[in-house]
Amino acid sequence: MIAIVDYGVGNLFSLRSSLAAIGADVTVTSDKHILEQADQILLPGVGAFGDAAQKLRSTGLDAVLKEQAALGKPLLGICLGMQLLFEKSYEYGEHYGLGLIPGAVRPIADVIPGDYKIPHIGWNALKIQQESPLLSHIQQGDHVYFVHSYYAADCDDAVIATAEYGSDLTAAVAYKNVYGCQFHPEKSGTVGLNILKAFAEMKEGAPW
Repeated sequence: MIAIVDYGVGNLFSLRSSLAAIGADVTVTSDKHILEQADQILLPGVGAFGDAAQKLRSTGLDAVLKEQAALGKPLLGICLGMQLLFEKSYEYGEHYGLGLIPGAVRPIADVIPGDYKIPHIGWNALKIQQESPLLSHIQQGDHVYFVHSYYAADCDDAVIATAEYGSDLTAAVAYKNVYGCQFHPEKSGTVGLNILKAFAEMKEGAPW
């Protein structure tokens, strides 16, 4: 069973529908005990990093996610959910994340040409940088859908795919059993469904 974390941030209906479309057993929950029983955990997110991080802390879900990740359970963050996996973000100040992946979240304005629009919105090709179970059902150059103004930086070892938008921006990451997609697989057609399928097939690994 895949548990989608409900902490008041994210398009839960689209994710649940996409997972149901690939035949996954899925539930949306904020219950610690259900998250502990899940085979995989999916962390969605839209909006501001600081607000979302505070919601995770205020509900105690931050501790649950760290605990389950440390046990080896597959965890996938999507969009802002991916950014929350990192140590900190510089979105409207400095805010601390879950610290499950080394690195920081920074403005794309720092690394793209000044005439490029922000946020980066639309379809873009994935440039696979290294093999990963998360990308096992897709191919080099497959297109996915992005909506973001910040990107994961200082995390070269964890980057498994990038996308070019005036600069090579982090598109997907993997660190031990923790994964992240900056793009929205639930809005990325067959390619996105294949990524979710790969995540649904993952098994719990060794504890950290």
